[in-house]
Amino acid sequence: MSEMAEAIRELIEEKGFSEESVKQTVESALKAAYKKTFGTADNCVVKFADDLSDVSVYSRKVIVDGVYDPVTEIELEDALKMSEECEEGDEIDILVDPKSFERSAVSTGKQAAHQGLSESFKDNLYNEYKDKIGEVIIGYYQREYRGNIYVDLGKVEGVLPLRYQSPREEYRKNDRIKAVIVDAKKTSSGLQLVLSRTDPKFVQSIVELEVPEIEDKTIEIFKIVREAGYRTKIAVLSNKPEVDPVGACVGPKGVRIQNVIRELEGEKIDVLRYDPDPVVFIKNALAPAEVVKVYITDEEKKQALAVVTDTQFSLAIGKQGMNVRLANKLCDWSIDVKTEEQAAEMDLSSFATRKAAEQLFSGGEAEEEQSVEQEISAISELPGIDSDVAQAVKNAGYDDIQDFVDAYDSGTMKVEGVTQEQLDEVSRILQEFVEFVDEEVEEQENDEGEEEYQCPACGAKITLDMSKCPECGVELEFKYGNS
Repeated sequence: MSEMAEAIRELIEEKGFSEESVKQTVESALKAAYKKTFGTADNCVVKFADDLSDVSVYSRKVIVDGVYDPVTEIELEDALKMSEECEEGDEIDILVDPKSFERSAVSTGKQAAHQGLSESFKDNLYNEYKDKIGEVIIGYYQREYRGNIYVDLGKVEGVLPLRYQSPREEYRKNDRIKAVIVDAKKTSSGLQLVLSRTDPKFVQSIVELEVPEIEDKTIEIFKIVREAGYRTKIAVLSNKPEVDPVGACVGPKGVRIQNVIRELEGEKIDVLRYDPDPVVFIKNALAPAEVVKVYITDEEKKQALAVVTDTQFSLAIGKQGMNVRLANKLCDWSIDVKTEEQAAEMDLSSFATRKAAEQLFSGGEAEEEQSVEQEISAISELPGIDSDVAQAVKNAGYDDIQDFVDAYDSGTMKVEGVTQEQLDEVSRILQEFVEFVDEEVEEQENDEGEEEYQCPACGAKITLDMSKCPECGVELEFKYGNS
């Protein structure tokens, strides 16, 4: 068995198989040959030397007094010749010479070994590459068949299907091909990697190589959408306010983005800033077109209307609707683009950029003329207010709008977990959406020149000694004159 041991070492050292996989393969081959010779392999035992210098095959037999099956049993008398300590019922391993196996058994063993090594080879390759799905790999053009390009990747073969090829690209023999791995498949000859040059992950991998700020997490790629060969849109954001994510991706004099464009054979690329506000993000996503205004027409269904000038309309739509289609995918909104003239013919009065503002102003002119205090009395009801800030203000006891205004104006407001800038933003929203009406009692003079007062709620005549209006019952508070 020394030749077999040598072959085992060669497979481990030169072919890259693991020691355990080779041992299992050899064991399976020997057991297959044993079974072919003796009809069963249940009692076959294969033992390897620690240094793999030897491989032995044993037949494990039960010691009996009167053999019924000579393959699995041995007479006590014969067993005692091998070991004086054995007794009936024990098991004993008897060395078997593989040379005694039938010729057909040897052939069966070789076939099993070949199949086992082949499967082991495929498993090793698959385990090596399965975690590389999504990574970029470089190979060389080998051949083309039915539009599919086969790529030499060294240990494995790659295939670049026609549907994953950019319409801009053509390849010749031995051309260098860079692509992203999208799948790994076992084949009869080994492993085949499915490659793609149209997947957005391919663009992302190239950008990550060009922009070191992405690797150190200063900049993040929010999303990439693509019409391979025509246009790609990349939304990026910065984790540091002082770093411009778009500028970092474009690079000095556009060097970084030009390298990406060159790899994509001249495909147009729009790098834009991601914004959590859908209005701002939609504006950015329609680049290179300049958008005049964005209306959220249905927030629940994620539908929006973008208004552009006549000169920007074709740019916003793009060739065959490509630009707006990519913007839809990037923002995950359905965007309708109109010119200013077209928008003027539409009723846009009920559209608002925020859901809460829409609820506030969609009730018609009669409702708009009503006192805002009757519609909104708490900070948490304001449109566009940050929910966390609103909750903190409420916990601090300033949810009532008047209480908030008094504390804010006096400079005594302190809300845990809320910055002064956030309080200033709440005050700004108040000024934008809330109209403060002076409800103090109106003072008039009658025909005789005597002072006369009216109830601020119903307009009934009242006097200074009244604490409640006799008509509507509202409580009265006099801030002028005698109180």
